[in-house]
Amino acid sequence: KIVADADFSFLSQAGTIIVPGWQDIEASPPEAVLAALRRAHARGVRIASICSGVFVLAGAGLLEGRRVAAHWAHAEPLVRRHPSLRVDARVLYVDDGDIMSSAGRAAGLDLCIHIVRKDFGPEIANDVARRLVIPAHREGGQAQFIPNPVVLAEGDPLAELCAWMRRNLDRDLTIESLAGRARMSRRTFIRRFEAATGMSPGEWVLQERMTQARDLLEATAMSVEDVATAVGFGTADALRHHFRTRLDTSPMRYRLDFAPKARQPHRAGQRS
Repeated sequence: KIVADADFSFLSQAGTIIVPGWQDIEASPPEAVLAALRRAHARGVRIASICSGVFVLAGAGLLEGRRVAAHWAHAEPLVRRHPSLRVDARVLYVDDGDIMSSAGRAAGLDLCIHIVRKDFGPEIANDVARRLVIPAHREGGQAQFIPNPVVLAEGDPLAELCAWMRRNLDRDLTIESLAGRARMSRRTFIRRFEAATGMSPGEWVLQERMTQARDLLEATAMSVEDVATAVGFGTADALRHHFRTRLDTSPMRYRLDFAPKARQPHRAGQRS
């Protein structure tokens, strides 16, 4: 059993309300629940949903015209019941300020870590993530797990290619060169890669470069320029651009937030 610490009336005091799910996506939630959520929203309370909880927020009329995240299996019934919603079944979560939504239950953990990071900063969020044994930060726009991925068995040319790309991110990884290395036509390579990973080859490479750049900023004292070169961005300006657009921060700010203090030398004249 799950035993609540407070009764339903406690919603009137909450600063954040999270709807963790709903028992039947085809059933309408009780009007008492919907009315309480409307009152809370009118007071300025932040409200978030996890997985099927988005149906409760939609039922309360809180999502009209908004972009919301939904589990890929729930997208069609959600649009059918609430056609005014802009449902995005590709992403892990959507932060729309006073309303947040996430896809499946694992994505709900990502959203909760995102909330902790916003409220208490990266150090607390990282500590919570370590206790939960989950990544400290996954971008909301990252693709959901796809239902029928291609299995990349050992010896599969695409599996070997992905391993090679991770070791050679500093190279010019063009579609043509990657397709040739995989012994596929350009069209077949793109189709197979997207089926296996849920993203285009270019997006995959960009995410891997971002991951490696973050690792280097956290674990080494390399300059931003050297990190950019090592992961294949070429210039520090390109690295800064991707950090701004993807993480809403700069490489140096990221290092200050996440790297151990002993590894944060700041070179004279270095820009953030």
